[in-house]
Amino acid sequence: MRSNYSGALCVLLAIAAISCASYPPLDVVPRVEIDRYVGKWYEIASIPVSQQEGCSCTTAEYSVLEQDVLKVVNACNKGGETDQAEAKAYVVPNSNNAKLRVQFFWPFRGDYWILELDDDYRWAVVGVPSRKYVWVLARSPHMDEQTLQILFERIAAKGFDITKMQRTVHDCSEPG
Repeated sequence: MRSNYSGALCVLLAIAAISCASYPPLDVVPRVEIDRYVGKWYEIASIPVSQQEGCSCTTAEYSVLEQDVLKVVNACNKGGETDQAEAKAYVVPNSNNAKLRVQFFWPFRGDYWILELDDDYRWAVVGVPSRKYVWVLARSPHMDEQTLQILFERIAAKGFDITKMQRTVHDCSEPG
């Protein structure tokens, strides 16, 4: 297994720089129950960051470290090896847990906002306020096409360029 901490830093720096730009407000879900959000998520599709190039079988696993702080382990298969990065996600105060600031390296944090969330926490859409990156996540490696198309429509309505969306391949054993 190899670690991509330098790549994670580049991603976070890019997200932080983009987050400083001026964009119209991006709506998030009204509330997220952290105890229901934690666990493993599979990336179904995304407008990916450059460090995700060549990734398949991408997952993100969340666990609670302390109140308002989550541990995040992102993993994918790259060239037959597991590429993994750990981060901390801090809940933004007064966001009802719908906005997180993810930190791979101190002191840099990037926005990670929960834009759509299934009532049963079976899928989620997360993105950044600049609308440059967005991820569709699910509790299993596959999502029915009708639901995915509805989410693509919602993502486009929020101002993301869905022509840049890439579907994530899940044809390998689980990373990690």
